[in-house]
Amino acid sequence: MRSTFRVLAVLLVATLLSGCVVIGKNKQFQPFDSTKLDSLVPGQTKAAEVTEIFGAPSEVVELSNGNAYIYKRTVTKGTVCWLVLLTFGNADKQHDQLVFFFDRSDTLTHYGLSLDADKAKYGFPG
Repeated sequence: MRSTFRVLAVLLVATLLSGCVVIGKNKQFQPFDSTKLDSLVPGQTKAAEVTEIFGAPSEVVELSNGNAYIYKRTVTKGTVCWLVLLTFGNADKQHDQLVFFFDRSDTLTHYGLSLDADKAKYGFPG
């Protein structure tokens, strides 16, 4: 009787602790070639040249003094662990973003760049 109880207890604990782990990665981007930024000259480069080099922007924002073209690169890394009674999960989403600002005559005034997409990490909630 005791050995049956032990076997059942071991099976119950094994069942409660069994589960699976899922690791995933999602990329939504057209990689930026930062060497092409050197060819852009504020005050001279036109919006058409920027779209020729970088393609269509992810978003165009109309400003009071012109437009902003926004290019985004997103990387999401996620980890999920399912146990019978518990589920742990984590998703880390990071972005690369390139923003060009144009005046009313579609001439580049300035641009900004942030590169964080490669910082996305797998992990459990902390």
